[in-house]
This record gives sequence, structure tokens and C-alpha cells, in this order.
Amino acid sequence: MTHRWYVVHTHTHAETKAAAHLERQGFAVYLPRYRKRRRHARRVETVTAPLFPRYMFVGVDMAAQRWRSIHSTFGVARLVGYGEEPAPVPDFVVESLKCREDAEGFVQLARRRFAPGARVQITDGAFASYLGLFEGMRDDERVTVLLDLLGRKVRVLIDELSLSAA
Repeated sequence: MTHRWYVVHTHTHAETKAAAHLERQGFAVYLPRYRKRRRHARRVETVTAPLFPRYMFVGVDMAAQRWRSIHSTFGVARLVGYGEEPAPVPDFVVESLKCREDAEGFVQLARRRFAPGARVQITDGAFASYLGLFEGMRDDERVTVLLDLLGRKVRVLIDELSLSAA
């Protein structure tokens, strides 16, 4: 089958349901997922989550398949496009995501990581040029840095891209 990839906008938390219903209709579906650390009730657990919440890819052969049925599929809000015409996604987008999957099918996020206790320098923002110690990283790409301010250690939350190795 020669299909092109399109983006489907789903209802809230309905990505898996929409994927199952689209596959039953004969469409190729790609729902990229990743492992996410979640803290709840003083516990930290790893859960799977969609890489793009409320969005997924569907492969459609416009000449051979009845693509308008996608709009009435359970879990689907709409096909992303220009008016009534869906907008195709370049193949390299989906292929590059698939290349970053591990053996279990989860997309590996490319993150620059510092070891806990590593010396870092803040490159921009209110604390630009300050030196600190890397403490940890959260799932929203913000890091915790310990700064020595006014003679004591202060914990500061900073965007990961605002750090460099010291």
C-alpha cells in the first residue's frame, strides 16, 4: 500500500482508542510514545505517554481508501489540514521518530544530561554567569540547580537549555 502520513487531532486522552478504531478500518496508524517519570502521592513511577498529546499520525492512500470516515471515528476530533483538505506530513518526520525508538517501541528523547553534583554555569536569564551544582531534572525539561547565594545554598529551577558545563 502506498500511503502518505497525515496528522489526526484526537479527543483528550483518547489517542489509544482512536488508534484502535482507525486500525480496524484498515488505516496505518503511528502513535509515538515515550516513558515519562511521574510523581504522585510521594511515589515516583514510570508511565507511558503520547509524545504529542492529542495528536497521532495516520497513513492514508487517498486514491484507494475512504479517508473521510476518519472524521467520524471514535476518539478523533479532526484531521489536521487546510479547510476540508488534509495536509500531508513529510515521510521523514515519521521515519525519524521511528528511528529513535528503542526495542520496546518507545521514542528515546535526546536530552543532554549532567551527573548529579556536576558543576554547571547558567548561560542566560536572571542568574546568567552564576556557577552552581546540578541536582536533578524534571520531565518538563527544567533542571534543579544549587546556587551559592548570600552564603547559603539556594535551589533554583532553570530551563535545561540555559545551562552549560562549567
